[in-house]
Amino acid sequence: MAGRAMWKGYIHFGDTSVPVKLHTAIKEERIQFHLLHKRDHVRLRQQMVCAYEKKPTPTEAQVKAFEVEEGKYIIVDPEELEQAAPESSRTIEVHEFVEIDQIDPIFFDRAYYLEPDASSREYNALVGALKEMEVEAVCTWTMRKRSYLGALQASGKILRLNTLRYADEVIPVKVLELQEVHKIPLSEKELKIGCDLVNQLAAPFQPEKFEDEHQKELRHLIEKKARGEKVVVARPKRLKPTTSDKLLEALEASLKKVA
Repeated sequence: MAGRAMWKGYIHFGDTSVPVKLHTAIKEERIQFHLLHKRDHVRLRQQMVCAYEKKPTPTEAQVKAFEVEEGKYIIVDPEELEQAAPESSRTIEVHEFVEIDQIDPIFFDRAYYLEPDASSREYNALVGALKEMEVEAVCTWTMRKRSYLGALQASGKILRLNTLRYADEVIPVKVLELQEVHKIPLSEKELKIGCDLVNQLAAPFQPEKFEDEHQKELRHLIEKKARGEKVVVARPKRLKPTTSDKLLEALEASLKKVA
């Protein structure tokens, strides 16, 4: 399936510019439901209703605002928003190269593929250099009036671009004051059985083996209803958590099942 490029630009670092086309690497295929009027099954339409007047407000009477404190807003005009928008650019600016796996996966957001937009010599050279040196590039670019931080990676014979979350978007685990796991005692036998269980289930990652069971069940439900079949609602099964005094017993039982 030949996909249409959603953006074109240049990867720029040093004195080198590599023309590229950007394609999304992710597709969303989740079932979407519509809201209907229960009585006559007519589509419902969302409206902006004034909380004070209790009636719909037309688009021309709507303004954007930022709430600085409860009930107090700062009005922002479209012209002011336009002025604050990042300057339009067609450049993916490389700032530095870091070792592969140095970026914590928690920072990764959305993935794209980059296709060469002209002669592939410079493109191939960049792919080869990233693979040979086992690094990825930290870069920034502007697309559709938004600024992005990203990681440029070699994936096989092509370049992949992942958007990254900014540091202030990631919650440090220490802020959450989670339970201190190291204080929970673990015997050598429990550790060994746990390792044996992991080894028994060790396998290469094959994502095609897994399906979104929720979406699968939704499609099955819709197909049954479309055929006029009656749907029986079953009670969901709930698993009970394993208590600490039963952990060793549960690990041994799990190990026997996969042996």
